[in-house]
Amino acid sequence: MSAKELGKIVMTTRRKMLARSSVGFGLTALTGLLSAPRAGLVAAEKAKQVHPSRTQPQRVKRVIFCFMSGGVSAIDTFDPKPRLTRDDGKPTPALGRPGEFSAQGRLMASPWKFRRRGESGLPVSDLFPHIGACADDLGVIRSMTSTASEHAQANYFVHTGFSLAGHPSAGAWTTYGLGSECQEMPGFVVLSSGGPPLGGVNIYGSGYLPGRYQASLIDPSKVEPLANVVPREADRRQRLRLRFVEQLDRQQLQGMRGEEQIESAIRNYETAYRMQSAVPEFLDIRDESKTTRSLYGLDSPLKETAEYGRQCLLARRLVERGVRFIELTCLPRPDEIGQSGNPWDQHRKLKSGHTEMAQQVDQPIAGLIRDLKQRGLFDETLIVWAGEFGRTPYAEGPDGRDHNPYGFSVWLAGGGVKGGTAYGATDEIGLHAVENKSTVYDLWATVLHLLGVNHEELTYRHGGRDFRLTDVHGNVLHDILA
Repeated sequence: MSAKELGKIVMTTRRKMLARSSVGFGLTALTGLLSAPRAGLVAAEKAKQVHPSRTQPQRVKRVIFCFMSGGVSAIDTFDPKPRLTRDDGKPTPALGRPGEFSAQGRLMASPWKFRRRGESGLPVSDLFPHIGACADDLGVIRSMTSTASEHAQANYFVHTGFSLAGHPSAGAWTTYGLGSECQEMPGFVVLSSGGPPLGGVNIYGSGYLPGRYQASLIDPSKVEPLANVVPREADRRQRLRLRFVEQLDRQQLQGMRGEEQIESAIRNYETAYRMQSAVPEFLDIRDESKTTRSLYGLDSPLKETAEYGRQCLLARRLVERGVRFIELTCLPRPDEIGQSGNPWDQHRKLKSGHTEMAQQVDQPIAGLIRDLKQRGLFDETLIVWAGEFGRTPYAEGPDGRDHNPYGFSVWLAGGGVKGGTAYGATDEIGLHAVENKSTVYDLWATVLHLLGVNHEELTYRHGGRDFRLTDVHGNVLHDILA
């Protein structure tokens, strides 16, 4: 080869090389399938080098986000308010800030009693007897706040740090910053048998990050849990088809912008091919013992409990496979009509509605905590339990509660969390955060900290500025960390 020819090769851009190559996307994907299983770990290490945000020790490796869509009432679950019992039915003090749909009505006592649980004595209401039995593992934040009081905006805010669509979800940011340890599955998976919350599937999107970081939605309640995951043709024929797709992609490559789109396409081909065998394998729970199934509530006569229990069990199986970020979805209530994206939203009949939802998630989440502990996975896994906001201490109508973004409760459990603790406080009726006021930015800053990521350094340049999950805010809540 002459020096002139060698010079031309050196000057050829990576984009042109891929465009002109006879290998292309299809064969690149298939060649990748022959690599060693550690390829996923190598990719993760490369991701850390590209995004140098790992500036402190990593306490956990993976996150399970139990999202309680609709807004759980903190004053009926993790934030006891004796004054509500004492002043039940009396006018609400003039504290300002009316609800989303109603003026301040009369105070309404919680229908459930609070009990001190575990050795820590952390108060948890009778609504959650199973989770209450795990009180010594919970770090409850009682002073969480949101900037939005409407479901869709609040759902976007708690997932992305922004109340409008178009920004990456926390799961997308996590996999962007850390990569994935799993070669056969995406790094961000949503178990979607409950359907997306109000706001739609863009809540799980990658926004302006490369497309490979968006969530893959898997619905274990369906015959085909992921579209086209079951091959429609023989393997050899599929390989030939991929090669044909490569030829089409090669023709379009010149019109694509930047190498990140190319990398996303290549990796998506590779991952999609592997998922054809990985997804059915992880969904097949026949190897789980009867004891384990019962722990999660899969034998419950309530189909919603059994289905949410299956999500929790599958979350543990995804953790075992190295998936980085897993989100679970609540199922609609049995008697729900119309919208199903906000099943915790009880503007009427709070007692029956919250009871039904607690029966759905209480045993499965407690089972997940216990199962992770007995398998030695709890210390390297972080469970995040949260809704988009809380509910008012005063009644809406005769027996409901309105939205309350001014002070509500969320909790963390797992590696690095100081269990049996309560951080922050709301006022004496549970309307406003008054002590250690916390934000969604603080929540995700803390989660990223436990993952070994500095939230201020995990950024992406878009539209002329550096964006991050915590926007320009956020402080790590060290007081709930062990």
